[in-house]
Amino acid sequence: MKILVVLAACLAVCLAFDIPRPFKWDESFKVFYEKIDEQHQGLFEAIYQVCRHPEDAEKLKHLDDVIEKHFRDEEKMMEDAKYEEYDEHHKIHADFEAKLDAVHVPVTRDQVKYAKEWLVNHIKGIDFKYKGKL
Repeated sequence: MKILVVLAACLAVCLAFDIPRPFKWDESFKVFYEKIDEQHQGLFEAIYQVCRHPEDAEKLKHLDDVIEKHFRDEEKMMEDAKYEEYDEHHKIHADFEAKLDAVHVPVTRDQVKYAKEWLVNHIKGIDFKYKGKL
């Protein structure tokens, strides 16, 4: 059992991607679906704005809104394409939305760090799996 825990920890470290500084979308995040790439850019910007203004409830609400729209649009594309990993992907989205729903202003540094890490790792580790399949 200890070996499995160690392997899981190693895998998590190996799958972590660098967080860009400044926190901005770049070509390395491209999934090659114009609508999704544009929305991903908007997600980066919304998280950045919450980071810059952690006490601003409107910035947090905007982040929540762009996440909701993006997740529903992306999931619709997956459903339309009968993407075989849709259920898993939807659950990942739902889990993140639940965590975001628990965030209130002022947003803490740890909460912003989590959102940044989640987005980067989600795009490069999860979204990249659907490249060419939607």
